[in-house]
Amino acid sequence: MYASSVLYLIVRIVSLVAAVVGLVLRGIADLVGPQGCAACDAALERRSVFCSRCASMVERATTPAPKRAPFVFGGPLRDALHRLKYGSRPDLARPLGELLRAHVASEPGFERIDLVVAVPLHPKRLVDRGFNQAALLARSAARELGARFDTGLLVRTTATLAQARLSAEERRTNVDGAFTARRADRIRGRRVLLVDDVVTTGATMEACRRALLDAGAAEVVTLALAAA
Repeated sequence: MYASSVLYLIVRIVSLVAAVVGLVLRGIADLVGPQGCAACDAALERRSVFCSRCASMVERATTPAPKRAPFVFGGPLRDALHRLKYGSRPDLARPLGELLRAHVASEPGFERIDLVVAVPLHPKRLVDRGFNQAALLARSAARELGARFDTGLLVRTTATLAQARLSAEERRTNVDGAFTARRADRIRGRRVLLVDDVVTTGATMEACRRALLDAGAAEVVTLALAAA
């Protein structure tokens, strides 16, 4: 019990530090220049996520993919997510988050959600990157739904290998048991929306989903911005 409490406290502290770093980076990016296209930085004629050229190449997911992700991971959207995730561009979470906000606002079923969580990074990776891109996107969805958003309820207790180069079976094995839900009293009986930036095989989402259900969640709905 003591070790569990200490780990929860460490994760909360790391999340807070990462959030502050992310806000600083975002503020610097906003000062450097006005928001441009999320994929190519071209000037925008109106408030939007992509310039007209990039927007024409963003592909909507088709059935059944929209149940878990509204867009296909490719083209300008892939470029934008890579810039957000690997290019130290947390400012891009704001326009990309608008895409999630529009999706949860228009699709039936999301109105029943009362708690939003994000797929967590391991504390070491969170410190290295300075922010969790999934959490930044999840915050936008929570704001649209008027639901509680909590970054400390789901933690990654194992520093797993990067999923990108693994097979489907290796992905499942890699993340098996890697996530733990904390503060079950805040999860029990809740309808939870679990958010990530990209879903491929769904192995990471499923491992997180199981952890939340084990903590007593009444329902766990998974959602990513894009499906690979």
